[in-house]
Amino acid sequence: MTKEEIVKEVAEATGVERKEVAAIVESFMESVKGSVTAGESVFLRGFGTFSLKHRAAKPARNITAKTTILVPEKEVPHFKPCDKFKAAVNKK
Repeated sequence: MTKEEIVKEVAEATGVERKEVAAIVESFMESVKGSVTAGESVFLRGFGTFSLKHRAAKPARNITAKTTILVPEKEVPHFKPCDKFKAAVNKK
């Protein structure tokens, strides 16, 4: 599902114009992105939590040059679905 499909579905379900729904969806995504970038977690009850996860530096193999390189540590975005979300997915 794409962002445009989400906008269309929400607009149809709520009766709000697509243009307004698109602005709301875009604003929501920017808010989540800004909070996670600032190191804060975003918890949505019944859905899940967006957060940052630290990945430590680790060795990796360059198989073409047959050498070992060090992948630097970094922060990556992470999403952890809540139990209700997992249960809904596993019902299929």
